[in-house]
Amino acid sequence: MAESAKRVLVLGAYGFIGAEVVRALQAAGYEAAGLGRSAAQAARVLPGVPFVQGDLLQLLRPEDWAPLLQGADAVVNCAGVLQDMAPGELEAVHHTAIAALGAACAERNIAVVQISAAGAGPDAGTEFMRSKGRGDAALRAAGAPLRILKPGLVIGQNAFGGTGLLRMLAAVPLVQPVALADAPVQCIGMADLAAAVAAALQENLPQGTYDLVEDQPHTLAEVLAETRAWLGFAPARRLLRLPDWLLPPVARYADALGRLGWRSPLRTTAMAEIQSGVCGDPAPYRSAMGQGIAPLKAIYQPLPSGRAQRLDARLALLMPVAVAVLCLFWLASGLIGLWQLEEAATVLTDSGWGSLPAKASVAFWSLADIALGLAILWRPWAARACLGMAAVSLIYLAAATAVTPHMWADPLGPLVKVLPGLLLALITHQLLQER
Repeated sequence: MAESAKRVLVLGAYGFIGAEVVRALQAAGYEAAGLGRSAAQAARVLPGVPFVQGDLLQLLRPEDWAPLLQGADAVVNCAGVLQDMAPGELEAVHHTAIAALGAACAERNIAVVQISAAGAGPDAGTEFMRSKGRGDAALRAAGAPLRILKPGLVIGQNAFGGTGLLRMLAAVPLVQPVALADAPVQCIGMADLAAAVAAALQENLPQGTYDLVEDQPHTLAEVLAETRAWLGFAPARRLLRLPDWLLPPVARYADALGRLGWRSPLRTTAMAEIQSGVCGDPAPYRSAMGQGIAPLKAIYQPLPSGRAQRLDARLALLMPVAVAVLCLFWLASGLIGLWQLEEAATVLTDSGWGSLPAKASVAFWSLADIALGLAILWRPWAARACLGMAAVSLIYLAAATAVTPHMWADPLGPLVKVLPGLLLALITHQLLQER
């Protein structure tokens, strides 16, 4: 079959949507290759898939794309960022790089499938949506064969961003906390999104722009209830509506965490998008394909849900708590050690150490504690900080056993209490692994 040999380059290939698109295209017989920034991440998420390393922040001219497009018959753009992590990142990733891609594809008659977002356009309420809209417009102007797909809230077997937040909130026991409970949301299953991409590549879907959303909108509270039921949790006894005045400070706090590398789904852009509603017009896609997008209940029905999914949702709920506890514990340990330097040093001097070496040791390890407590706040270092905490805990236990073994019998249990902290650091290290 001729179509089976079509070679497709997928941008953002190891992301939430991109990875599923690559797998679906491979299953359909396409030669799919991925493009992204991290070859190591791609190898973990998509083992065996051909991968081209490239950063959209560096691919800002048509000639930059030329070597990457060699041999490609089509490009599927699944790349995107929710909010600027660096000045100009949204504009570069969503518009400038995509305009250059469109021009390069037009020169070579390479088809483009653009995964945009429902509501993207020049007059949208957030820079995320406006920059997506500018990218869409640039692709239209370039003249390459083009299908623009604008999905609503995407729900798949894996979870990331908004869908991860849904599952995390659904895992709260007894009550269901929710902000913007009445915000309208139209969903799409990952299977339908992948099918739309395949239809676009097969040219069964005419060129144009299509909202990929179910027919009927739901409230956010209803989507949460369906998610809770799919996970197998008991229905909430009470819907806990969070007041609107709480949203701006929460979003600003999440934005601050974003500057530390934490990609929280509670950042200002995400909250604004939910507030304005995740909606689109399903009619053009239904008319073009003869069938619409599956509704929310049908999206969840075929997705496996068992102990692994419930445990993942609960652990996602506990992960930020674990990080905060470790941060505070290690900062407090270090600061108290410096504050009580004389008293802490007496533990060593009573065992025969000199005063100066004892104080130097306490000061050094107190500063190490503070450094680890701060390091876990910086997302790129957080997982390694957890390993550092575990290593330092083992050093403390080994050194104390050698120098002050009587502390194992101390009624306050200073050494015994190191063990749960060590275990928490190792567990948190696993929770912090990338998707």
